[in-house]
Amino acid sequence: MKIEYDPKHDLLNIEFIPGESIGESSETDGVIIDYAKDGRIVAIEILDAGKRTTRNPLDLLDLSIVKEKATV
Repeated sequence: MKIEYDPKHDLLNIEFIPGESIGESSETDGVIIDYAKDGRIVAIEILDAGKRTTRNPLDLLDLSIVKEKATV
């Protein structure tokens, strides 16, 4: 996963599957979700991120990683 913030354009992008082709995108209220052809979420982009969250959205970053195998 890759998280990028572009202060010049005030865009926050969270990329889940690097290099995956985008099959379709949907936008709702300035949030764009990119989907692969098989329906997986490839990335989420937030337009005007600083206006919707805080001046520098990466200041809010609090990353916790939990690595457990799912039980099926």
